[in-house]
Amino acid sequence: MKLIIALFMLIVLIQYTESRHFGWFPQNLVETFTNKTAQISNYVRTKGRSLKQFYVQNVRNKITSYFGYNSSSPDGGGGPTRIKKGFGDYVGEAQVKNQKVFDAIAPEKIEYMCNNDDPSIHMATPQLIASHGYVSESHTIVTEDGYILTVHRIPYSRNVSNREVPRKTVLLHHGLLGSSADWIMAGPEKGLGYILSDAGYDVWLANVRGNTYSRAHITLKPDSFEFWNFTFHEVSQHDLPAVIDYIMEVKGWDVKINYIGHSMGTTILFALLSTKTHYNKVLRAGFALAPVAFMTDIRSPIRLLAKYSDNLEYLLKLLGTNEFLPQNSVLRWLSKHACEINHYEEAICENSLFILCGHDEQQFNRSLLPIILGHVPAGASTKTLVHYAQEIRNAGRFQQFDYGPEGNLKEYGSFDPPQYPLHKITLPIALFGSENDWLASDVDVTNLYVQLANPIDHYIVPLKTFNHIDFLWAKDAKKLVFDKLLQMLEEGVSRTHFESDFSINNI
Repeated sequence: MKLIIALFMLIVLIQYTESRHFGWFPQNLVETFTNKTAQISNYVRTKGRSLKQFYVQNVRNKITSYFGYNSSSPDGGGGPTRIKKGFGDYVGEAQVKNQKVFDAIAPEKIEYMCNNDDPSIHMATPQLIASHGYVSESHTIVTEDGYILTVHRIPYSRNVSNREVPRKTVLLHHGLLGSSADWIMAGPEKGLGYILSDAGYDVWLANVRGNTYSRAHITLKPDSFEFWNFTFHEVSQHDLPAVIDYIMEVKGWDVKINYIGHSMGTTILFALLSTKTHYNKVLRAGFALAPVAFMTDIRSPIRLLAKYSDNLEYLLKLLGTNEFLPQNSVLRWLSKHACEINHYEEAICENSLFILCGHDEQQFNRSLLPIILGHVPAGASTKTLVHYAQEIRNAGRFQQFDYGPEGNLKEYGSFDPPQYPLHKITLPIALFGSENDWLASDVDVTNLYVQLANPIDHYIVPLKTFNHIDFLWAKDAKKLVFDKLLQMLEEGVSRTHFESDFSINNI
């Protein structure tokens, strides 16, 4: 039918032209059509050549150069062989040049195009604290296995007239890839470290081994495999006990310390209390923000590593043998250029913390992005990331590092790594979760809550989009989380918990 209509229209057009120009077929129409066709063909041909040239110069050549292959390669220029070989060559080149793998992609000379007037991007935690009018202290602690840790402290509020250190004490512990700066980057009105100080607490800010402030050892060099051969387990057995003991030495052995952890900071607490049980009586209470123990229901891209977590050698080659995504020149370059980025999501997507933990556009304070990129990631061992990947693969098991059957037999005396006995945790603990958490899902947090012997509360943030990182820097973190946290800190344990204890004791 369409063909008939088209033929009819052509005949009408020809007859119309014939009646006006007394010719059987309009030559001017033929010429016009031919010229336009030629112009279009030339345009497409020209653009095609330029696009092909652009692709070859800017895409294909860079890819082939990166992976080190060409069309005449043995596997036909395709397949996993060349990728594996290319990646191996890339790692080898970085090692020969004595570079870290991720730093190898950074330009040797960086020209900054923007003049960012905010000096806080380059400030260390003590400088950030002092810049807001608070007193800042740095304390050096040596662990049993020789790591040299730096702990920061805000001994009292800037609002007090008498500079007497309060007895109320709180220890804040950051998560994976974080540092003490996490708690104060948001500023005096929104940073939990400042909020607790103004509420009358002596605030201590821990730093895990290997991060920006604890990158030293009495015998090991930070660029050695031995230095980075640890996970959150070693931190729970050595770092956290050393910090707690040090605070007690400073303040007196009768002091009761409140512990607040975020993400890995909670994992460390659970591992400590279930293995070195006497710390259940040393601490006053625990408050777990986005708690991570069980990992059966997560959306973080870290789950993609889970199926490879039984191949330790492969993962270490893939992610780097020692440090995972260090604070490198690429990320520092991004932090300096953050003021030039129109779509701030581009910078967020380059940051490992947001990649692993997710991003909540509604609650994210865009003005914090430059300072966040200047301090995060602060450093973590690749082995810690692998440990978490193992937790995902072994869904429902909160356990120590898995070295494989032979390695486990040598390390633990059994074919399987031992699980952390959560039933031995007697410290009152409050869990703070959210429905949109990529790493600490409501299902897993609920499972953890029912296994605790002495829970205070399971508080769910009343905002469905609230995410893992929002517990640190959300616009409304104070209203949604910190106000409730302060209330629980003052009470110690909830009224419901008191009532349940009373009813049990009187049955």
